[in-house]
Amino acid sequence: MIRRVDGEHDTLVRAGEALPDMVARLADLVGCESPSDSPADLRRCADLLVSWLAPLLPHRVEVLERDGLPHVLAAAAHPTVLLLGHFDTVWPLGTLTDWPFTVRDGIARGPGVFDMKAGIVQLVTALALHGDPGRVSVLLTGDEEIGSRSAWTLIEEQARRAGAVLVCEPAAEGGAVKVGRKGIANYDIEIRGRAAHAGLEPERGINAGVELAHQILALTALADRDTTVTPTVLSAGTTGNTVPERAHCHVDVRSWTTAAMADVDRALTGLHPHLPGAEVVVTGGIDRLPFEERAAAGLLAHAEAAADELGLGPLATATAGGVSDGNISAAAGVPTLDGLGAIGGYPHARDEHVQVHTMPRQTALLTELLARLAQRRPGRLER
Repeated sequence: MIRRVDGEHDTLVRAGEALPDMVARLADLVGCESPSDSPADLRRCADLLVSWLAPLLPHRVEVLERDGLPHVLAAAAHPTVLLLGHFDTVWPLGTLTDWPFTVRDGIARGPGVFDMKAGIVQLVTALALHGDPGRVSVLLTGDEEIGSRSAWTLIEEQARRAGAVLVCEPAAEGGAVKVGRKGIANYDIEIRGRAAHAGLEPERGINAGVELAHQILALTALADRDTTVTPTVLSAGTTGNTVPERAHCHVDVRSWTTAAMADVDRALTGLHPHLPGAEVVVTGGIDRLPFEERAAAGLLAHAEAAADELGLGPLATATAGGVSDGNISAAAGVPTLDGLGAIGGYPHARDEHVQVHTMPRQTALLTELLARLAQRRPGRLER
């Protein structure tokens, strides 16, 4: 590896020199609004990304449409790593009108700047600095913020082909890489009772609200230190003088382990009524399995070596309660390391931001990690 006389690693120097170009690209990408629910705007953003990636890669860069939504894919013939991310955002079309992209006092702001357009810019720059990305596949999806339904099988397929996945979602606090994420499941519980007049003859009714209360107490008892079972949206009844005939509850479940997710799923789908004559109907299920920490172990060792080579000091790690497309690749049995994107804060909020001065550091780390993974044989990395 090459080092400059002053001791700063050559990759860090080149990443620093690329910062003005990175900021310009970030302005262009944030300026290309890409809400998950607008296929036409997603396509415009996908075309912009293709124009950036195509000159850098020896293999084909294309836009694939699945269920009407575009995804950008550059599949290497014999990949040793997949760079994974998404370009859709949670921000509605027109948000830029009153919240334009800005850089002030070293902080970049704008819709989607942190989650995860700065990560994409760093990815593109790392490919340029890498110099020989012929064994690097890239997949940028257009529906991550709404569940990745159309991209799911594409993610699994490309992850398995590469045998190792680096996810350029935002880093945790201070630049920590993410070595685990909770899985998520969503359920809807419908209670069917019988209506009656609340004052004249309530005993003739079957109170769906009371039945729902029993069910909520039972399901919240399923939570423990590593698993949350949270009732969120609740509703019951129609008028103030009627025994509720229907009641509804949405339940959000998150856990660090696949085994715990399965246990809660069995319990929720097996709920029985407490009141005679009531019916309990449960729909939904597991959306994304957990990204368990063992999936990151092999790649973390490479990342720690890359950080050491660059002189960045010990590489911090973190786990996250939110999900990403890394959950899909990890659950598919492919070694995955997440949080290799931008350093900043407050995704999905109006104070979403990126610390611009950290972009070269993150880019250099990704570049060095790609160089190390390029040296291995194609196929699955040992976990």
